[in-house]
Amino acid sequence: MDYAVYLLAVSLLAVLGRLPLTLVFRLGGAFGLLAWAVLPGYRRLVRRNLEIAFGATMSAGEIRRLVRLHFYTLGANLLSVPRLARMPEAAVQERVDLIGLPGLRAALDRKEGVVMAINHIGNWELYAQLIGRVRDVPVGAIFQSQRNKYLNRLIDRDRRRLGLETFDRRKGYLGAVDLVQRGGILAILVDQHAGDGALWTPLFGRLASTSTLAGIIAQSTGAPLVSVAIHTVGTARWRCVIEPPSESRGKSVEEITSKLNRTLEREISVSPKDWFWVHDRWKTPGPFILGNARRGFYLPPGQTASDLQPFRLLVRSSNWLGDAVMSIPAVEACKLGRPDLHITVLAPAKLAALWRRVPAVDEVIAIESGESPLALGRRVKEEFDAAILFPNSLRSALEARALGVRHVIGYPGHQRRWLLRRIPPFAPESGGHHADRFLKLAAFCGAPVGKDGASFTRAARKSGAIPRIGVCPGAEYGPAKRWPAERFAAAMSEFQAKQPAEWILFGVAGDAPAGEAIANNCSFAVTNRIGRTTLDQLMDELAGCDALLTNDTGTMHLAAFLGVPTVAIFGSTEPALTSPLGDFHQVLRHKVDCSPCFLRECPIDFRCMTRIEPAEAADALREVLAG
Repeated sequence: MDYAVYLLAVSLLAVLGRLPLTLVFRLGGAFGLLAWAVLPGYRRLVRRNLEIAFGATMSAGEIRRLVRLHFYTLGANLLSVPRLARMPEAAVQERVDLIGLPGLRAALDRKEGVVMAINHIGNWELYAQLIGRVRDVPVGAIFQSQRNKYLNRLIDRDRRRLGLETFDRRKGYLGAVDLVQRGGILAILVDQHAGDGALWTPLFGRLASTSTLAGIIAQSTGAPLVSVAIHTVGTARWRCVIEPPSESRGKSVEEITSKLNRTLEREISVSPKDWFWVHDRWKTPGPFILGNARRGFYLPPGQTASDLQPFRLLVRSSNWLGDAVMSIPAVEACKLGRPDLHITVLAPAKLAALWRRVPAVDEVIAIESGESPLALGRRVKEEFDAAILFPNSLRSALEARALGVRHVIGYPGHQRRWLLRRIPPFAPESGGHHADRFLKLAAFCGAPVGKDGASFTRAARKSGAIPRIGVCPGAEYGPAKRWPAERFAAAMSEFQAKQPAEWILFGVAGDAPAGEAIANNCSFAVTNRIGRTTLDQLMDELAGCDALLTNDTGTMHLAAFLGVPTVAIFGSTEPALTSPLGDFHQVLRHKVDCSPCFLRECPIDFRCMTRIEPAEAADALREVLAG
């Protein structure tokens, strides 16, 4: 097949070689318009790229017209390449106005060589044919070979015929560096997506993976940098603009690379129709959070994160309060991973208040009760670059699809693998605390996750001599997680006998019987707020407590998030998996043979809970209050 493609290319060259260049140019433009009509995917890509670059200065109609013009210009230039390659050098140079040659000559006279930054603007293959103006020095280019070895030989032969030395980037750069040190010109393309390991620096205000090769070679050799662009200025006519030389000495590779991007912006803006917009320049990388990127990111002086176009990440929250709280450290780690990250959390309406209190979160979208993924997609018109799904449900993946997110990351299962773009190579249950499953997913996306996933810290003591202690006797999961109400009352009485406290009960409406039983068994005042608070109110009142006595429940995790120390009672569940995050808590557990069973109801004698004595809970409260 490769050889057949090669024979087709040779035949095309033979035909084009007999046609006038002007006719070839116009014919190429017609092919470009045909591609515009029949390739909607590339049409969308070009429009997206143009919106990134010029969305703030061009209207939607102007961008649509520019998309069409770009396809025409690109087709015209591409088809002109093989015809120009067969024309005499003098005839080619008559078609190109060369501007800035004296500055290049002055740089070459220093005998230090020149690193020439070239790009895919206009008819970029003309670079090879313009070397006739500087035949007194060696000229070379670093390139990436074609997959088709026959076409690669054909292209390489044409370039060498014009006097161009070629260096395959996959074979190293020693020869290229030597050419610069001999006083020659080394051309390097600087405008392509350079992979996940490149430097991330702004291009048109959006972080882009950018090759540092030109900066590295210029810095190591001390050679000046010269940027060049070839603009289409008419039918089969071009203008080659050579920018004034830029010194590389005393500058970091990051500075040089960032400056090349700013120069590229200016060159593209001169003739926006000319750049190679069908290239996915702002491609979403594999690990799209850049916390572990090999070269990291660089903002030029005077530019801050707020100046960048945001990378919009959608995080689908877990549906349970406790799981949502345990995923907060993962969201915080994501936020640290790149300066342009805008995090939107998609959460059930009942949890929206929680996420609005997380500083790392920029926006919250609440899923209304009963709202389908399709209805959600019709309501939410925002565009997202990527999504992380914390729940393992099919529904969460369908929601991401309905919102049009292409780059979706999550654990497989529940018949949703086909909806995910990337899947971690490890199981969600593998290793450690339940929060780790979220942290590992964030790390898989590139977040800088440390060894300690517990990001919550203890808040300062809120009250004076009399501590305020919250009590949460419920657990929505089931009665197997609930310490008996009379034991809560006994623990409170044990504590109160030695140290007066202000007591307040928290819970959902279903916990009302337990709350009444506790209040009836206490001889001192108890404030009962069970079933009487919204999530916002619960957080406000919980934040005013000095400690919380609780079962393994969502309120326990909420207290940890707010910095309130807890005494957490575990029986049927496993503290190693779901204990409150932070090092300021006490976990009470008596290990029995059948624990953890993770059942909703105990089928035997509830021994895992009844072995925990009220005095233990009272003593633990004193310890956490003592700090």
